[in-house]
Amino acid sequence: MPEDYLGANIKKLGFGYMRLPRKGGKFDTDSVNVMVDEFMSHGFSYYDTSIIYEGSEETLRESVVKRYPRDKFQISTKMSLLSAKSPDAHEEMLNTSLTRLGVDFVDFYLIHALGDRSIAVANEFDTWAFMRGIKEKGIAKNIGFSFHGTPEELDDVLTNHPEFDIVQLQLNYLDWDDPTVQSRRCYEIARSHNKPIVVMEPTKGGLLAGGDSEAAEFLRKANPEVSVASWAFRYVLSLDGIVTALSGMESIDHIRDNAKTLKDFKPLTDEEREIISQAVEIIKSIPRVPCTSCRYCVPHCPKEIQIPIFIGMYNNLLVHKQKSSTGYSFESMARFMKSPKECINCKECEKHCPQHIDISGTLEKFAEEMEEIKGKYVS
Repeated sequence: MPEDYLGANIKKLGFGYMRLPRKGGKFDTDSVNVMVDEFMSHGFSYYDTSIIYEGSEETLRESVVKRYPRDKFQISTKMSLLSAKSPDAHEEMLNTSLTRLGVDFVDFYLIHALGDRSIAVANEFDTWAFMRGIKEKGIAKNIGFSFHGTPEELDDVLTNHPEFDIVQLQLNYLDWDDPTVQSRRCYEIARSHNKPIVVMEPTKGGLLAGGDSEAAEFLRKANPEVSVASWAFRYVLSLDGIVTALSGMESIDHIRDNAKTLKDFKPLTDEEREIISQAVEIIKSIPRVPCTSCRYCVPHCPKEIQIPIFIGMYNNLLVHKQKSSTGYSFESMARFMKSPKECINCKECEKHCPQHIDISGTLEKFAEEMEEIKGKYVS
C-alpha cells in the first residue's frame, strides 16, 4: 500500500467513545473534556462512535464538536443494520447521528458489525446503494464498515463493493492466529483489496492492557520501562496500511501512556515479537472452563441466559485477571440479555453439555465475582 493511502496523515491513536468515565450512571462530561484536551494536545484527532453507543454521540458533540474547529478532528460513526426493519431505517439512523453529533457531515460513516446476519440485511435493503449515495452527496466523506465475520465473507463484500474506503477490523496479538476471529486472514484480505484499516480491540477490550495475569507480569519483566498496553499497540501499529488504532480510554492516564507509546514510535523487533509469542503461549496455557460455545445448552435454559457468552467473560477474568474490563463487558451485556444472576440452578443446560461442565456453578461463581465489583469499575 502506498505511503499516501487514505488516513496515512492521521495520527495513529483513535479515541473510542464507548468506555468513557461515568458519574451518576451517565458520562462525566467534565472528565471527558479534560481527556479530550489531553488527547488533542498530542496531535491526535480521530474519534470513533456509533448510534448504538448510548449517550456517546451526544457526549462527542459536547466535548469535541462544540469546543474545537471542525477541521481539527475526524468523526467516525456507524449505523446498525441488526435493528433495521426497512430501508427507511438508513436515513433515520443517519439523521439521528448527525443531530446527536451536531454536524452536517461525518468524515467516516460505517456499517456497524458487518457479518453474516447484517450482510443479509444489507443485501435485502440495498444498504450498499445508500452508502454510495451519502458519499456522493458529501454527507460522508468516506464510507466503510466494521467487520465481525469470516475472511471469506470479507473477501466477498470487498469484491462486490469496491467503493468502500476503509475497513475496521479486530486486530491484536491474541486474536491474530485465533481460529475463530482469524485476525490475520481478515487483515491480509483487506490488504489484498488495498483497503486502509482502522484497528479496533488492539488490547482486546482492555484484557491485554495490564492487570495481574501471568502474561502481563511476563511482559513487565521483559521491559520494565514500558506499559503492558504498549506491547499491544506496537504490535498492530507495526502493520502496514493502518489509519489508526482505537483505544477505549477511561482516564487521562490511559491517554498519556498511549501518547508515550506513539511518540518516536518504533516497529517491533524480531526479539520483541518472540516475547509476545511467549506471552500468547502463557495465556493459552492458563486453565479455563472448557466451553466450546457449541450453544447446545442455550435452548434448554428456562431463563434464556446466553450461557456461552458469560462463560467466555468468566474465562477472560480467569486468564487476564482484568476486573475492570470484565466488569464493563458484563454490565454492558446485562443491559441487553438475561444475566447469570437469574440462573435458578435447574441444571437443564448441563444435561445437554458435551463437555459436562458444571454450568450452574460456573454462572453462580461469575455472578458473585461481578456482584463484588459492582459499582467499582462501572457506575
